[in-house]
Amino acid sequence: MAYEAIIGMEVHAQLLAASKMFCGCSADYAAAPPNSHVCPVCLGMPGVLPVINRRAMEATVLTGLALHCRIPPFSKFDRKNYPYPDLPKGYQISQYDFPFCVQGWLEVEAGGQTRCIRIRRVHLEEDTAKLMHQEDAGTGARAGAPQRYSLIDYNRAGVSLMEIVTESDLRSAEEAWQYLTRLRSILRYLGVCTGNMEEGAMRCEVNISLRPLGVEQLGTKVEIKNLNSFRSVRQSIAYEIERQATLLDAGGQVQQVTMGWDEDRSRTVFQRSKEGAEDYRYFPEPDLPPLEFDSERVTEMRARLPELPDAKRGRFTAQYGLKREDAAILVEERPVAEYFEAAVRAAAEVAEPRTVANWILGELFRLMRDGAAGIAQVGVAPEALAGLLALLARGTINATVAKEVLAEMVASSASAEQIVERRGLTQISDAGQLAQIVQNVLEKNPRPVQQFLAGKETVLGFLIGQVMRATHGQANVQVVERLLRDALARHTA
Repeated sequence: MAYEAIIGMEVHAQLLAASKMFCGCSADYAAAPPNSHVCPVCLGMPGVLPVINRRAMEATVLTGLALHCRIPPFSKFDRKNYPYPDLPKGYQISQYDFPFCVQGWLEVEAGGQTRCIRIRRVHLEEDTAKLMHQEDAGTGARAGAPQRYSLIDYNRAGVSLMEIVTESDLRSAEEAWQYLTRLRSILRYLGVCTGNMEEGAMRCEVNISLRPLGVEQLGTKVEIKNLNSFRSVRQSIAYEIERQATLLDAGGQVQQVTMGWDEDRSRTVFQRSKEGAEDYRYFPEPDLPPLEFDSERVTEMRARLPELPDAKRGRFTAQYGLKREDAAILVEERPVAEYFEAAVRAAAEVAEPRTVANWILGELFRLMRDGAAGIAQVGVAPEALAGLLALLARGTINATVAKEVLAEMVASSASAEQIVERRGLTQISDAGQLAQIVQNVLEKNPRPVQQFLAGKETVLGFLIGQVMRATHGQANVQVVERLLRDALARHTA
């Protein structure tokens, strides 16, 4: 039977704030010893009181505005109770019925179509501690029997955590992946989250159910928890869709449970039965006041939004004449988009914007991948790239040499002019200097010469390549081609 997947997504994003959500402990805990960034508040000691982190609150509202959400005039924090050891208080301060942001949307493109994914809510809460499950060989009387236990690091407990919840509008693993990548791009543009899933700064939970095509009634949903890579999101959704379809085709029933993703075996695994809102026993947080946002404050915060990826992509195609797919790649990361525009301004008199984009998307990106570096670490400023393009435009060097020079610029941070002068890479355009080299190439390659004379035009590319090799790539290609055609024409005569 053919089924339709109904998918909703919850994304947890750690916010970039100096301190934790409700206390003054440093939120920069990544390299810290376990349990060193803690205090009585985030450890849940009796008698302590939380204080709201203003920066985290504003970051959440900014995110909601970027996702076209409505900002209700009233919101509050709630206690979410559950008995797991990763929360020292025994409850989590979160938001339930009055979140900061509601009723937003984000467009995704998949399968050649653009679809609008509705955002149900964006709310703020505190992160949990980190559990580390251990297994050691037994000793003493239990020698040989594995000893299983768990350790807890509370450094992460209390860190500001924003949750973004969609409606069940996603229909495939591809759409979910597109949604996640576009959301991460927005968070990075806003500067509210690094989006680094491999570091735990962004985690994802997915709810999936299947229903026969054409049927309105929803199926039983299964939740997949704590997905921490784009790859695992894609694979887990695809696997779970196949698992549920196979189960339904065999006459079975899907159970509402929480699953985890086993990366090693590439499959979902049962964790626990699914909790509902009643299991969490939400009630208003008595130690924190409710919050109100008037229209003037929301307008002021909206004015702080930067130009976001979709708007920037549209402007790049209209203003610079870029292809839509090229613009999409350039705007995915804000530093890359800003680098491109700075390079366009610096190279305005020597190169078209599309030429600048081609060099960034081609050679510069290749060198970045090879060196595992970002645009900020590549070592070639936009003005330096413009200097390279100026040498190319003036004919001082050709495209082959320019690629070689750019690689050395990345490696040494020297300017293009310095490298060309030091290595003597100036393009050879003198016809008299090239004529003898052309003649030598023709004499050494009689068979390709005969093929060309017999009408095989493509052989000319081989002969040009031989001249370029003889000149270490420094010959002017246009001059070489003209000299070759003239010499070959003399052969015909």
